[in-house]
Amino acid sequence: MPRPRLRYAFPIQLLLLHLRKNLLLLALWLLLFLIIFERFGGILGIPFLFLDPEYLNAVSFQSFFILGIALALFTMGFHMTTYILDGAKFKFLAVIERPFLQFCVNNGLIPLIFYLLYCVQFIRFQYQNLPESPLTPWVHFLGFGLGSLLTFILFFVYFGFTNKHFFILFADEVERRLKKTKIPRANILRQYKDRKRERYRVTHFLSWGWRWEPVRSDLRDFESGKLLRVFDQNHLNLVLIQVGLFTLLFLLGFLREVPLLQIPAAASGLLMLTVLMMAVGALSFWLREWTTLAVVGILLLFNFASKTQWLNRPHEAFGLDYGLPPKVYNLAAIAEASQEADLRADREDTEQILNRWRAQYPADSPPPLLIVTTSGGGQRAALWTFHLLQQLETLAPGQFMANTRLITGASGGLVGAAYFKALYQAHLEDPLAFPLLETRYREKIAADNLNPIIFTLLVNDILIRRQHFEYGGKRYLKDRGFAFEQQLNKNTEGLLDVPLHHFREGELRAELPLLPINPLITNDGRKLIISSSPMGYLGASSAVLAGSGVSEKVQGVSFTRFFADYGAEELRFSSALRMAATFPYVTPNIQLPTLPRMETMDAGLSDNFGIQDALRFVATFQDWIEANTSGVVLLTIRDSEKVEEIEETVSRGLLQKFFTPLRGVLVNWDNVQTLHNEALLNYMREQMPFPIERVPFEYAASSYLKDRNPSGTYSADELEVQRASLNWRLTSREKLSIINNLNRPENQQSLSRFKAIMAAWPAPDPEAGAIRLTQLRQEE
Repeated sequence: MPRPRLRYAFPIQLLLLHLRKNLLLLALWLLLFLIIFERFGGILGIPFLFLDPEYLNAVSFQSFFILGIALALFTMGFHMTTYILDGAKFKFLAVIERPFLQFCVNNGLIPLIFYLLYCVQFIRFQYQNLPESPLTPWVHFLGFGLGSLLTFILFFVYFGFTNKHFFILFADEVERRLKKTKIPRANILRQYKDRKRERYRVTHFLSWGWRWEPVRSDLRDFESGKLLRVFDQNHLNLVLIQVGLFTLLFLLGFLREVPLLQIPAAASGLLMLTVLMMAVGALSFWLREWTTLAVVGILLLFNFASKTQWLNRPHEAFGLDYGLPPKVYNLAAIAEASQEADLRADREDTEQILNRWRAQYPADSPPPLLIVTTSGGGQRAALWTFHLLQQLETLAPGQFMANTRLITGASGGLVGAAYFKALYQAHLEDPLAFPLLETRYREKIAADNLNPIIFTLLVNDILIRRQHFEYGGKRYLKDRGFAFEQQLNKNTEGLLDVPLHHFREGELRAELPLLPINPLITNDGRKLIISSSPMGYLGASSAVLAGSGVSEKVQGVSFTRFFADYGAEELRFSSALRMAATFPYVTPNIQLPTLPRMETMDAGLSDNFGIQDALRFVATFQDWIEANTSGVVLLTIRDSEKVEEIEETVSRGLLQKFFTPLRGVLVNWDNVQTLHNEALLNYMREQMPFPIERVPFEYAASSYLKDRNPSGTYSADELEVQRASLNWRLTSREKLSIINNLNRPENQQSLSRFKAIMAAWPAPDPEAGAIRLTQLRQEE
C-alpha cells in the first residue's frame, strides 16, 4: 500500500488538533519533559524523584516497576480524555474494529517520544551516579518497562472486551438516562452539529499491525447514534477509572504509614496529574464553552473554602499545647518577654557554663574559645557538616567536641550539627553502643527524606488532612512536616526525637556545646530563639544588656520564655529543627499558638551561615572572653564557595528577562549575606580586644558537576541550581562528591591549621579543675 500524505495521516491530524485545542493537556506533558531534563524543580530535587525513584528506602527494580505503572496510567488517562473530547470529530472511528484502541495507537506520538527520552535520561542518570554494577540501570529499565507493559495490556484487554460486550448490555439504559437529562443530551447533539460543520481530513490511520490503512469513503452513510453509543461506553469508562484513581489516592493517604503502600513520590504525582487531566476532560466535555468559567469558579470556591477552619488547619510544632487560648503576640508581649533583667539572667547562666569549661584548664594557660558555624543547604549541607565534624573529632579525639562551646547555623547544616551533638551525648553515656566515628552514622544522615515528604503532600495534604497522632499526651494533625520528622528520626535512630530540655544537663556541665535554633518569624522579621539553655541575649545588643537605657527594636524572642505556659521545654527537638529548615513547598511553615498567629520560616532567610549569631555571642561575652581565653577560633562550614568566579552574561529571552529580577534576588541572596558577614567579621576583629581567627571549610558545587559530566563541563544554569539546592535527597555521586570535597587543597590547608591549633591546646589540669568547680558551685 502506498504511504499516505503525511499531513493527512491520523497521528499528525491528532497532534495538530492537540496544538490547536488541548494546550492544557499538552502542558502536563511539557511539565514532565522539563522535569526529566532537570529544567523544573531542580532546586527542590523534583527530577530525582523521576530519575532515581525510591521505594522502601531503595532505588530498585520495584521502584521503577511502580513508576512504570503510574506513567502508563497517566498515558491512558491522556488517551481517554482526548478520545472523549475529540473522538467524535473523526467519524471513521465508529466503523472500525475497537475504535478506542485504534485511537490510542494513533494518539501515541507524544507519549512515545516521552517514553523514549525518559528511558534515555534515567539510564544516563543512573550511570552518572555510580550504579552498584554496570547492569543495575538495565535492571531498573526492565522494571520500568515491565510495569508499563503489564498496565497497557490490562487496559487494552479491558477495552477490547468492554467496548463490545458492555455496549450491548448497557447502551440502551445509558441512552434512556441521557434522554432524561436535557443538558448532556443537548451538548451531545451540539457536538454532532459541530462535527458536520468541521472537516478534519484524514486519509489513512495506523492500524494494530503498524500498517497504514485507508479511511472508508462511505462515511456519509454513518449513523450518529452509533457514535453516541461509542461515546457512552468510553465516558462511563472514564468515570469508572477516575473514581478508581480517587479511591486509590485516598487509600494511599489513609494508609500512607504502611511501608508497602509508600509508593515512589513520582508515581503518586503522576496519579494526581492523571486525576486532574481526566477531571479537566470531563468538565470540557459536559460544559464546553463554559469550562473556563467553571474552572475559575471552582478555584475561587476552593480558595474561599481554604480559609475556613476545616481546611486551613495550622501546621503545628509537636510538643506545644495548642489547646490553651492563644497568647497575644504584640509589641507589649515581646517587651515583657525581653526584659533586661531576664536577658542578663540568661547571660549569667551561659557564663556559668563557660566558667565550668574554663575551670579544667590552668589559670595561666587560657585556651581559645572554639565556635562552629554551619550553613543551610538541605541534605547536602547536613551531610557535609556531619562528615566534617566527624573528621575534626577524628583528628582531635576527646578534644574537639569537648571544647566546642557554641554551634550556630541554619537549615540543613544545623540538622547535621544537631545530629552530631546528639550522637556525641549518646557516645559519652555509652561509648560501646554509640561509636562516634563510625561511617554508618554518616550514611544515616545522608538517607533520603524527600520521598516521604512529597508523597505525603500529594496523598494527604492536598486531598485531606484529618488524621491525628499523639505526642507527649497531646493530639496533632499529620502532615508532611510530620512525615519529615518521622523519616528524620527513623534515619537518626531516634536521637533527635527528644524534648528540647533533653540537652540541658549536658550543657550545664559544659559537656555539650550550646546550639541555638533561630528560625525567622515571618510576622515581623524577628528571630525566634529556641535553645535548651536560655539564650535570649541573642536578640538584644550589648548596650541593652549593659542597662544603658538605649531604646532599640527587639531583634529576637526567647521561645522558652514566651511560650513557657504552653510547654515550651517539651517541644520536640526535631520540630525545632524543622522550624529552621522550612523550604518553600517542601516542608510547611509552622504556626504557633498566638494571636495573631505567629508563623516561622527557614533560618537561612536571615542568617544562612550562622555568622551573625556567632558574632553576637562573641560581642555579648567579650569581657569574659578577654579575661579567660586566648581569643576566638571560628570554624566556618559552608556548603558553597565563598569566592566564586563571575560567570559570563548570556543572552536571555523575553521570558527569562521577565523573571531575571526575581531570579537575581534568589541566586544572589547568599552573596549578599556573605558580603554582609565579611564586613561584620572584619569590624569585630578591629573592635574586639582579642584575636578572632577563622578556619574556613567549603564545599565546591562545581566539583560534583565536573565529576557528573564526562566532558567535565557544565553550564552556568546547572551551577546555579546546584549551588542553590534545597532538597532532602542526595544521589550516590553527590554523596561521594561531598565526602571527597574534604580533599580539596583549600580544605586540606584548613585541616592542617585546625591540627596546629589543637596541638597547641593547653593540657587540662584535673586536680585544679576539680577545686575550681567546687568553688564555682559554692559561689552559685
